[in-house]
Amino acid sequence: MAESTDRDNLPQATVVPRRRQRISIVWAIPILAAVVAIGIAIQRIMSEGPTITIVFKAAEGIEAGKTFIKYKDVNIGQVTAVRLSKDYSRVEVTAKIDKSAAGLMVEDAKFWVVEPRVTLSGVSGLGTLLSGNFIGFEVGKSSKSQRRFTGLEVPPIVTGDQPGRRFVLRTDNLGSLGIGSPIYYRRIQAGQVIGYDLASDGRQIDVKIFVNSPYDRFVIPETRFWNASGIDVSVGAGGVDVRTQSLVAVLAGGLAFDTPPFAVQREPAAANTVFTLYGDQTTAMKQPEAIAARYVLYFNESLRGLSVGAPVTLLGLPGGEVTAVGLSVDPKTFNVRGRVEITSYPERVLAHLSVKQAGVAQEIVRSLKERHVLVQRLVEQRGLRAQLRSGNLITGQLYVAFDFYRDARKVKIDWNQDPVELPTVPGTVSDLEAKITAIVARLDKVPLDVIGDDLKKALASLDQTLKDTSKAINRIDADVTPELKTTLDGLRGTITNVDSVLKNTDATLVGKDAPAQQELRDALQEITRAARSLRVLADYLERHPEALIRGKTQE
Repeated sequence: MAESTDRDNLPQATVVPRRRQRISIVWAIPILAAVVAIGIAIQRIMSEGPTITIVFKAAEGIEAGKTFIKYKDVNIGQVTAVRLSKDYSRVEVTAKIDKSAAGLMVEDAKFWVVEPRVTLSGVSGLGTLLSGNFIGFEVGKSSKSQRRFTGLEVPPIVTGDQPGRRFVLRTDNLGSLGIGSPIYYRRIQAGQVIGYDLASDGRQIDVKIFVNSPYDRFVIPETRFWNASGIDVSVGAGGVDVRTQSLVAVLAGGLAFDTPPFAVQREPAAANTVFTLYGDQTTAMKQPEAIAARYVLYFNESLRGLSVGAPVTLLGLPGGEVTAVGLSVDPKTFNVRGRVEITSYPERVLAHLSVKQAGVAQEIVRSLKERHVLVQRLVEQRGLRAQLRSGNLITGQLYVAFDFYRDARKVKIDWNQDPVELPTVPGTVSDLEAKITAIVARLDKVPLDVIGDDLKKALASLDQTLKDTSKAINRIDADVTPELKTTLDGLRGTITNVDSVLKNTDATLVGKDAPAQQELRDALQEITRAARSLRVLADYLERHPEALIRGKTQE
């Protein structure tokens, strides 16, 4: 009972509602900092561009945090990591791209490492010597975005925004051409080679070129391209021809293009038009012939020095070219002779006629029947024949010359053959060789040893004769000449005495023209002439004592 009373006397708990506690101002600072950090993070995430991966074969000069990606010399990203690929064969470069350049990361975008490069076609990347290597970028044309790319091993020669047009040249071999080889238009550099690859058939090569603006507007469908690499030296029947474009083309190779004067001017060719690449300028600029006739010639002489492309002339003027050089064997007689196929271009010959004659001749040439009649008349009546002639004595190049031979036997042409055979005559070279051979054969038969022995004997005899003559002349000088001089001196004294006697006698003679005086004068003149002749003779013998043996020579 007492315990119950004590329990009741215990104080009872009263439920009091809990009061709201205010947040301490101390927590406002970290909360505000967290909000700011979240805002900065969100802003940074929204302002950052995409992260891309570029796969290179090697990453020379690329460093994380230092190497930039540049487009038009503007930084659009920076390398953040460089690591090897999973198979260790490549290098994966991770880069952060600016938000402003995010739209440029499409599937056909191109990346490459820009570094100093020195080639025969030029020098590039010199600015990286101080700033270091960077990754170049070229925008693509696709609209599909991409984040993984494969870097180019060789920087592109031409970027997509460079004005100009691309074309394709098809050739059998590349020669000395390479990426960056120059392209010339009338010796002005107008473009460059940007790439090459095998054609789809695997037999030809497609050379990709870029022609800069404004030179690209001179490329029309009829434009001709040719290889201008190195020094083009051609030796033919016309002599030696040397052609080149520039020193760069000599060292690094190059191309050239131009439009033939006979081409019809049209609109510029469309981009990626395929052209044929010719081997040289002469072949490229050759005018196609509207009329061409094929003939065959047979020669019983050597064809050494005659090559395909050698000229065919008519009276020295160009009229065609050699298209094939070979042999022909007669199965019955086994006679082997040279076979030469030629193509004649009548219009080339007509170009050398006067305007009036060319008009008439052109009508004849265009008609196949009349052309056959004309050739038949020239062969039968005028003696038109083909002959091999030397075009260059130094190189030995030959060409085919058509000329008229009056004494040639008549030949009838068989127009049913294909190609038609035209008559020939032996060439001048073979005739010259035959004559030289005959002369050498005759020289071999000459007894040079016997002639030499006889010549030695004759020279010995002549030497002895000269010695004897010299002794005789010396004897004359010693014996005859002094006595002759004494005689002449006495004769001169006698003449002087006679002259004084005549002067003394002249006074006693009666008259100036007395007969005795006249006869005496005549005698004295004869004596004077005789004395003069003796004096001349003495002088001559004194100068030419050998005249006493050989006689007087004609002076």
